[in-house]
Amino acid sequence: MAVTSSPMEPQRRRAILRTLLISLLLDLLSFTLILPLFPALLAHYQALEAGYDHPTLLRSTFAQLNAFKAAFSRPISSRFDVVLLGGALGSLFSLLQAFAAPIIGGLSDRYGRRTALLYSMLGNILSVLIWVFAVDFATFVASRVVGGLSEGNVQLAIAIATDVSGEEDRGAAMAMIGVAFSVAFTVGPMVGAAMAGMELMKGNPFAAAAGFSLVLIVAETVFLYVKLPETKPADTSTESSNKTQSKDGDDKDGGEGSLTLLSVTHLLFLLVFSGMEFSLTFMTYDLFNFTSRDNGKLLGFVGLTASLLQGSFTRRTPPHVTVKIGLLAAAAAFLLLSRITSVGMLYVAAFFLAVTSATVVTGLTALASLRISKGERGRRLGGFRGAGQIGRACGPVLFCSLYWWAGREVAYAVGGASMVAVTAIAWSGLTAGAAAKREKKEQ
Repeated sequence: MAVTSSPMEPQRRRAILRTLLISLLLDLLSFTLILPLFPALLAHYQALEAGYDHPTLLRSTFAQLNAFKAAFSRPISSRFDVVLLGGALGSLFSLLQAFAAPIIGGLSDRYGRRTALLYSMLGNILSVLIWVFAVDFATFVASRVVGGLSEGNVQLAIAIATDVSGEEDRGAAMAMIGVAFSVAFTVGPMVGAAMAGMELMKGNPFAAAAGFSLVLIVAETVFLYVKLPETKPADTSTESSNKTQSKDGDDKDGGEGSLTLLSVTHLLFLLVFSGMEFSLTFMTYDLFNFTSRDNGKLLGFVGLTASLLQGSFTRRTPPHVTVKIGLLAAAAAFLLLSRITSVGMLYVAAFFLAVTSATVVTGLTALASLRISKGERGRRLGGFRGAGQIGRACGPVLFCSLYWWAGREVAYAVGGASMVAVTAIAWSGLTAGAAAKREKKEQ
């Protein structure tokens, strides 16, 4: 049964948010286990299929990537072939999520958040189960496809947090989700790296990590089944949606930026920012000959700093302010990365990246949740997340192409200028929205 639209008791709200936090930690730990394994995992499939005398999906994919590399005048080391393939799989996963997110959100509006989330978890379980038995590349890709199409945990967690929080504490609720991301992306890769090489099944040296990921997903599913109540507002008819539109917000007036503007900002921000994220390890290798361990320390610093900021600054600051600060920090990070000559300067840029990671997506999501009526919350939040996933899928290809064509200095300078433009777009919209909101309150 759906909850009523009356204010939720603080104790019950805290219990639901606590359940969300635990489930997201389990989910994102499972998701991030594979990240440090990608290079070794794909190299394993490449070596496995080296002796085959028939065409394979992996060979065809590498042929396409080599054709892409050959289009640039600057030579690209074969050392990055596996990294490029990992990026291509990441883009595929993001594109599938962009397609599935509005559908999963719409189903949650119709049948309930809890029901949609539990069915999404069944898809995740199937995805990881396929990975456990993936002794060839094609089977591994199948697991990623199933995972991309069924991954609805984050967007439904956002919808649930929106259901149970009010306007005054929406930013804090979204910051909690951001904390789960930062903690998982700091701890998960370390756990995955520690489990590399633990061969539990013949033909799949990564079965131990896959098996542990499966245990986490199953535990999360059972936990959600036992602990999570339905939170979808009871009155979600079209008539009710129209009546509550002026209260909950729409795309045209009032509020702190229209949903359209927020979605465009989300897409453009991740288009630029994800390209930088993907190219960062290339840059540190080229400039400072960083090893995987060195990059792990750098990314761990970013994740830990972002976690501390989300638990303190982000959760206490109005979302429209955190978005502006985060976008300015991103522009500063890009401009620094275009000029760095020392590891010390790199870590200064990394601090600005941590500020961005702790603020922009969390703030934009909080603002978007305030602009959507109750009856279509799941679908439209899914569309908002899908816009970001499109940016995340396309950004690495576009930015790395610029990196190899024009060089680091030009690529990061263009990225910085692009982030300044995104900041200007968001700043004007958010400032106008905040002013309109103040006027409405004064009236």
